[in-house]
Amino acid sequence: MTFTGKALIIDDEPHVRKYIGLVLRSLGTTAIVEAANGVEGFAAYQRDKPDIVLLDVNMPVQDGIETLKQILAYDPEAAVIMLTSLTTRQTAEDAADNGALHYIRKDTPRDELMAILKDLSPETSEEA
Repeated sequence: MTFTGKALIIDDEPHVRKYIGLVLRSLGTTAIVEAANGVEGFAAYQRDKPDIVLLDVNMPVQDGIETLKQILAYDPEAAVIMLTSLTTRQTAEDAADNGALHYIRKDTPRDELMAILKDLSPETSEEA
């Protein structure tokens, strides 16, 4: 299974965007858009209409939960996966309550991250 759709990675850390991009490319994604904060990310979502969004929770300018709300208000069918380096039960619940498909820790091992993304990617989940 591969995911060949367009992905949007919204994270304030360039090395995280690069790493997630590499993982997505290994799954077959060729179109990846990046943004460094929620404001840029929402603008990129509107402009590029990605198939999947990987969204950091903690960012300057606009955090991930607010960005998640904004994206889903704009497009209720958006597929958004939250990323974080700090997991609290409350943050995970906030993400789920606001419509995130999943919540992934940034330190998740690569193979596990790939398996999660394969299962959650819109194109692959429809094939299953």
